[in-house]
Amino acid sequence: MQKHKKRAIIKLVLASLIVAVALFFALVPFDVPFTNYKYTSFAGGIKLGIDLKGGIYAVYDIADDEPDRTNLDTRLDGTVTRLHNMITSKGYMEATVSREGDTRIRVEVPDLENPKELFEIIGEPATLEFRIESETVLTGDTIKDAYAAYTNEHGYVVQLIFDSLGAKKFGEITQNNIGKAMEIVVNGQTISSPSIQSAITDGRPIITGSFTYESADKLANQIVSGAFDVKLALIESSVVSPTLGVNALTTSLIACAIGLIGIIIFLCVLYRAMGAMSTISLLLFVSLYLFFLWALPWVQLTLPGIAGIILSIGMAVDANIIIFERIKDEYKLGKSINASVIAGFRRSLSAIIDANVTTIIAAIILIAIGSGSVRGFGITWLIGVIISMFCSLVITRALLKNMLKINKNNPALYNLKREDDVIEIPDEDEDTDKKDSRRGLFPFGKKKENRNKQPGGAQV
Repeated sequence: MQKHKKRAIIKLVLASLIVAVALFFALVPFDVPFTNYKYTSFAGGIKLGIDLKGGIYAVYDIADDEPDRTNLDTRLDGTVTRLHNMITSKGYMEATVSREGDTRIRVEVPDLENPKELFEIIGEPATLEFRIESETVLTGDTIKDAYAAYTNEHGYVVQLIFDSLGAKKFGEITQNNIGKAMEIVVNGQTISSPSIQSAITDGRPIITGSFTYESADKLANQIVSGAFDVKLALIESSVVSPTLGVNALTTSLIACAIGLIGIIIFLCVLYRAMGAMSTISLLLFVSLYLFFLWALPWVQLTLPGIAGIILSIGMAVDANIIIFERIKDEYKLGKSINASVIAGFRRSLSAIIDANVTTIIAAIILIAIGSGSVRGFGITWLIGVIISMFCSLVITRALLKNMLKINKNNPALYNLKREDDVIEIPDEDEDTDKKDSRRGLFPFGKKKENRNKQPGGAQV
């Protein structure tokens, strides 16, 4: 018995140390010794949205003169992908481009204060045509990408990259028209008219002219915009001050910290040893939450996202309270502490899983159909609910199981109370805990109990 007790103490100490280390890496930035690298912590490395970091956003809708509205969803999705690739290729790696409603596209670029910069990146759409003997033989619809490049022979040029269909067509055109001039026409104006020397089959032709880097880059952006699957019109844009974002983030973090401290005090006062085990589980939840918000590349924290975090913390606490209250109810019936804990977890399992699964479904719906801010809330909420489920049903149970090995005979340690005239029901099996663990972490299946029959005339 003493041996099991020592092992349990060691396990709890190790668990506490692991959680402490996890919290340190989650919250504390530091300079790595003997290197120039500064570790920013999980919290410091989370990507922030423009409402927290500052930046600009623009909302585009399909133009009124859009001639073809068939397969609109597919073409809008293609435009979102191209637009995102174009913006990130300019170095704005934290930019987000997403659908908003049925026909709108929202672009957000953190750390950008001048809206003109964004509009220059996207550019005014340009039509691109390749003509031979004044006849258009190919358009820019099959352009996959375009960017400014430099060659020793021509200086700055615009490098074009066709998709597979465009590369095939361009190869056939150049193969069949060697020796002829090919006009490269942008917005009806001939930019250059080179002679076709040989077949170009790699799908990577260049546009030459008297370009500077800026003019070549602008034309490349216009060509990519002209190759979008739909015509876009700007309907809204705004600048978000980074000062407002920093203030909102600071206030939110202070509120979270105060709330978390208050919750820990509440749990420890009301449930004592069970509350202490729940505190360790809750701190691990915070560490894991921050890790996944930092590690997942598609997560960007926004103000609604912080609301999702707070709600997830509340659900994690709620799950623990459900378990502990059920344990207290089982103890009041006359069961031992050990049997009350086993039955409490078993009987609270279905309620916790039902509530969390319902929440997960709701979060997935918000992510699927919501706009940018709603989607941010849904993503952080979904991540938090999954982690809270794991921590409350797995981690808390494992910690409490080890706590019982240290002391399972002192109800005051767990703040468990019952009427004096209730006689304790002896465990059916002295090794109930081992028997329960062999049936699985959360034993399903029904176990018949006669709650009306109390030994020795016990009153419940």
